[in-house]
Amino acid sequence: MMVGNLAKRKAVLEPKNVVFEAKRFIGHKWSEIKDEAKKMPFEMKEASDGGVLIVVDGKEYKPEQISAFVLQKIKQDAEKFLGEPISGAVITVPAYFNDSQRNATKAAGEIA
Repeated sequence: MMVGNLAKRKAVLEPKNVVFEAKRFIGHKWSEIKDEAKKMPFEMKEASDGGVLIVVDGKEYKPEQISAFVLQKIKQDAEKFLGEPISGAVITVPAYFNDSQRNATKAAGEIA
C-alpha cells in the first residue's frame, strides 16, 4: 500500500486504485454517503453491515483500515526521522464528528 507522494503519483496513472479523503467516509453508513461515493474515481460499495467499503486493486477495505494505513506511514516516517521507536500518539478528530465517527477513528488508531 502506498501513502503520500507515491500515491499521488500513482493517481495520475491509476485513479481507480488511489483513495483520498477516506476520513470523509469513516463512521458512516452506506445510505448516508452513497450519492457522494458516485463522485469518487475509486470504487465504493455497501458492506454487509450497512457500512462503507472502498475497493482498491480488487480488495475491499473499510475507511478505518485506509486511515490505519495512513497512520502507520506517519508513524514509520516519524520513527525514521527521530531514530527511535514511537509507542504512543494523540489522534484528534474534528469537533463535528459524531460518536460513530469518533469510534471509527479510534479503531483506525488501534489497527495502526
